[in-house]
Amino acid sequence: MINRDKLKAQMAKEIEMFEKNHPKSGEIFKRAQGSLLQGVPMNWMTKWAGSYPVFVERAKGAHFWDVDGNKYLDLCLGDTGSMIGHAVEPAVKAITEYVQKGTTLMLPTEDAVWVGEELNRRFGMKYWQFSTSATDANRFALRLCREVTQRPKVLVYNWCYHGTVDETVAVLDEKTGKTVAKEGSLGPQCDPGITTKVIEWNDVEALENALKDKDVAAVLAEPVMTNCGIVHPIPGYHDKLRELCTKYGTLLIIDETHTICAGVGGYTKEHNLKPDMVVVGKTIAAGIPAGAYGFTEELGKKVAAAIPPELCDIGGIGGTLAANALSMHAMKAVLSEVLTQDYYNKNIPLAVKFNQGIQSVIDKHNLPWNTTQLGCRTEYWFRKEPAMNGGEAEAAVDFELDQYMHLASLNRGILMTPFHNMALISAETSEADIDHHTAVFDEIVSNIL
Repeated sequence: MINRDKLKAQMAKEIEMFEKNHPKSGEIFKRAQGSLLQGVPMNWMTKWAGSYPVFVERAKGAHFWDVDGNKYLDLCLGDTGSMIGHAVEPAVKAITEYVQKGTTLMLPTEDAVWVGEELNRRFGMKYWQFSTSATDANRFALRLCREVTQRPKVLVYNWCYHGTVDETVAVLDEKTGKTVAKEGSLGPQCDPGITTKVIEWNDVEALENALKDKDVAAVLAEPVMTNCGIVHPIPGYHDKLRELCTKYGTLLIIDETHTICAGVGGYTKEHNLKPDMVVVGKTIAAGIPAGAYGFTEELGKKVAAAIPPELCDIGGIGGTLAANALSMHAMKAVLSEVLTQDYYNKNIPLAVKFNQGIQSVIDKHNLPWNTTQLGCRTEYWFRKEPAMNGGEAEAAVDFELDQYMHLASLNRGILMTPFHNMALISAETSEADIDHHTAVFDEIVSNIL
């Protein structure tokens, strides 16, 4: 139903509008070419729609301001890193006060004990360890599972995302069904088929076939796929996942980095899942780099027994900044004062309203699109029915249309997550913000029909 000629013409207008309204960002970007590779501090920042990235000056709550003075409703929120909102007062107070006491010591603080106890209460994992990111937490979890099981392989889902963990940057080859490096994977250490098995989400038969050789140390899974778009499990899938992992002696790691949007204990607590390990990160320290990974009591004891004290510092797990004092204090502030049940009670209904607004525009124009929601996370897709797995989600990607929707939204003061059409609703988002997005969404869709 999209008029591609109109889309191209409107995109040209949006580019012109962007450059007119962001001259200072353009100047800074030009200057950055002399010192930053591709003019950005991280290469994926080149994927933002527009002639160059918007340079941010400050952020507060659900909004931020760029160097040109433009104000935005932030629905990206650091792709979950700022899910609680920007510069939330309890976190700001805790961080600014504590930074005067020292930030990193390579020694534990009492805050770490409190955080471990709280994560235990939320996710049901007995023992916890910490890292500087969820990527590292996933990497460490996989190493420990391979060590404990003495098995070489891991299993992940097609078009999943678990950070930059080498074993997970892999997909299913559409023609052969074999595990291959994901297109765009930079310098893979080896053929990922040596380390990894990839299957489609929601395929129970494929799951059992992958596990029955008993060479898989761990399944690493988001409880709901998110980075390729929100893909929910079919009824009973998690029960079968747990059953088959137990049957074949495979450990189950649930990555709640994004799905903590579902509730205080993520999807794990909301749906009473029974993993062997849980990984969390991003928003739990208000944007201070941090991650955590928890074990059941049984697995934790096996892991501890596998790590000789004399070799514990050279096993490929750790980092001198992991569990630093500042990040632990920030986690305590967020978990005790911000990421509470009240937080979810407020923002999930706002996400429902946001999703209903998008769906009303889809219905109004009779578009072959759909919307999905998980807690305070929502997504719209360029396909009639929700995807059942990562392969279907990837097939629905329309890069040209994505770029237009993101840039047109940005030009009207709304930032979406750059890699897909995802929006996060924080407790700092207002109903007026949501109504504004619905109106903008209607306008920019109407311009290309």
